[in-house]
Amino acid sequence: MWLVAEREIGSKLRSKAFVLSFAFLFVLALAGVIWAGIAAGNSGGGTPVAVTSDARSLLPSDAGLDVTEVADRAEAEALVAAGDVDAGIFADTSSPTGFTVLGESDVSSTLLLGLSVPPNVEVLDPSSAWNFVGYIVAIAFGLVFFVSAQLFGTTIAQSVVEEKQTRVVELLISAIPTRALLAGKVIGNTVLAMGQIIILAAIIVIGLTVTGQSELLRGIGAPIVWFAIFFLFGFILLAALFAAAAALVSRQEDIGSVTSPLVLLVMAPYFLIIVMWNNPPVLTAMSYIPFSAPVGMPMRLFLGTAEWWEPLVALVILLLTCIGAILLGAKIYDNSLLRMGARVKLMDALRG
Repeated sequence: MWLVAEREIGSKLRSKAFVLSFAFLFVLALAGVIWAGIAAGNSGGGTPVAVTSDARSLLPSDAGLDVTEVADRAEAEALVAAGDVDAGIFADTSSPTGFTVLGESDVSSTLLLGLSVPPNVEVLDPSSAWNFVGYIVAIAFGLVFFVSAQLFGTTIAQSVVEEKQTRVVELLISAIPTRALLAGKVIGNTVLAMGQIIILAAIIVIGLTVTGQSELLRGIGAPIVWFAIFFLFGFILLAALFAAAAALVSRQEDIGSVTSPLVLLVMAPYFLIIVMWNNPPVLTAMSYIPFSAPVGMPMRLFLGTAEWWEPLVALVILLLTCIGAILLGAKIYDNSLLRMGARVKLMDALRG
């Protein structure tokens, strides 16, 4: 298995497509960190807020705030509605912190993090709420999963069909079992995919630390770790299915016909997380569906809408599905690998 894995790793590292795709993700992550640093630097003058005198004494700190004192909530609301300040803060005995933050269409996550304990939040126009940072995080999770899964899934499929088309596979399985060949392909590509994820995560963590964005790092650190864990098993699941699907055909031209359902499974989470990133019911469903859990659950963790036990339950579901997919993929792969010529029907492959 390791010999096959080494061959897969070596061939990908020599592939221009692999190098260019990783360079694209690398530049994208680096640009995101630089942009966040510039945005943080531009906001160095402080977030403009209107604060009532009785609420100001309750604030943990004025650091990072450009405070305008107002007499009451009505005056703060008027300044927010006029666009003179980003948010209003007024005393509220029903809030656990003693004050509430008022925004027009949303409230800056940076402001809330700066207040340490999140206060009650009210918005004047909830229908137009828009959290730009959350949207960027959703795109990042979805894009990394989509690009990595599709790239490696497609290369696994091409490798399987190439070995069948050139009949190299007949020499390979004369020396090693077919399931060892499948396992080696999955392991090799998983090592490369996880290497990409770890490097990208390191870029983000180091970049946010260097640019002094410790607050954002605290908010995104745990979701990144969970994303890596879910991505690992989600990728193994997809890799086994891509290899099994490719074993059904013997020509490169036929790969698309057998892998298109799997490509849709990879694309669906990407588009859903971008469109529905702030839709709690959809995100909750995505976090428990094995094919979308690698993006759905980390996003919910970032937004703070998931209980502590939910990632564990979702991970167990993903692990069980992963085991089932490996067993199913191994059976299809084993029964189809030496069948040349016409496309093997799925039921024939399952029956052997």
